[in-house]
Amino acid sequence: MLQRVERKIEQYIASLEHSGISRLYTMLPAGKRLRAKLITYIAGGDLETIKLAAIVEMIHAASLLHDDVIDDALVRRGKDSINATYGNKTAIMLGDILYSKGFNELTKLDSKIADVISDAVIKLSIGELDDVNISKSFSIDKNQYLKMIYGKTASLMEASARAAALLAGKADKKYAIYGKNLGIAFQMIDDLLDITATSDTLGKPALHDFKEGKTTLPYIYLYEILNNEDKMRLKNMHAKTLSNDESSWVLEQMNIHNILAQCYNEAKVLITEAMELMREEGEDKLFMIAKEMIDRDF
Repeated sequence: MLQRVERKIEQYIASLEHSGISRLYTMLPAGKRLRAKLITYIAGGDLETIKLAAIVEMIHAASLLHDDVIDDALVRRGKDSINATYGNKTAIMLGDILYSKGFNELTKLDSKIADVISDAVIKLSIGELDDVNISKSFSIDKNQYLKMIYGKTASLMEASARAAALLAGKADKKYAIYGKNLGIAFQMIDDLLDITATSDTLGKPALHDFKEGKTTLPYIYLYEILNNEDKMRLKNMHAKTLSNDESSWVLEQMNIHNILAQCYNEAKVLITEAMELMREEGEDKLFMIAKEMIDRDF
């Protein structure tokens, strides 16, 4: 079914009748199409479902284009980002075009579905703004962090699952919880990978988030447990390019205080709840998506 989603996206892009946009779109890495998987696994493969999945993936792609500009990211999933190759203006406008086309097609779906997705995009945009503002200083407010990653990452997963459930006549609130938990855990794990994965695996330098000013959950927990002298040392590294010795010290402290396991276990609680919800609904594929997310090495 994902091939049908890809073809529908290509049709939407082709309808713009602009060869430059079509060429730029082919340069975007497709990724795992997680949101499209959620939608098609929940609601099947009829045309309305395929359209919804294609629209959501276009919106997600637009958000990543903008995110790369905000973060000055030169690589996206191991490939040169659009902003790195063609500049920020092109990346921003391509993102705007994908957003606009996505919303244009969204208005043609059932109004309940359109409302769920459009509300999520508002939350996503607010989450991006919060991420920018939080990154201006060293923040150790866990609630602020959780609110931000809900908006930036989880809100669209939550909406994807809920909208698909509405299309299929299923218990939309239960599926929304599944999507929300999956999204928050996904971002927590992504934040862990920024610390533990190699540059080749991650597609960006390790510890990149901290250099960009992002105080993610591992750094929040690490700061809480350090002595005053080391607290100041960590804080002084914030939003700076770290030397090899500084990077090694951060990783060493993470290991000494078992921070990565603490964060992993917190994500695992959310995933376990999501898995149980899908077990109750007999959704084997959705159960496995959640299970595979947490069954990995760090």
